[in-house]
Amino acid sequence: MKKRTYVGKPLGDTEWLLEQWGFWRMDGMGVPHYISPLHALMRDHTQCHEGIKEYSVTDDLALVLDGAVARLTKRDQQMGDFIWLYFGAKWTALRIARGNDMGEAKAREVIKAGVAWIDSALETIREAA
Repeated sequence: MKKRTYVGKPLGDTEWLLEQWGFWRMDGMGVPHYISPLHALMRDHTQCHEGIKEYSVTDDLALVLDGAVARLTKRDQQMGDFIWLYFGAKWTALRIARGNDMGEAKAREVIKAGVAWIDSALETIREAA
């Protein structure tokens, strides 16, 4: 399988952020959940070699990306779904294309257009920083 690379590409920084958001989302980091007091005691008093995963994206930025993907999906269902599947579910472009009865090049085109839309949605955050 070919590894996804983003360095030196147009919109590569936004694609990288979406990739990090996908890892964050797959681990359920943005989902509030209940942990019983007994589970917390066991977790805190056992040896753990892995530790807590640290992401290259903060929870705040991941939630902003999550909201941008949700707005894109509301505006253009297919484009939002393709972004969700490619970055959020880690599907390949070929798998997305086959599931939607189109060529891989067309699926990549829709994904790139979605990344450009997300990039423009994030521009207000860049200006504020």
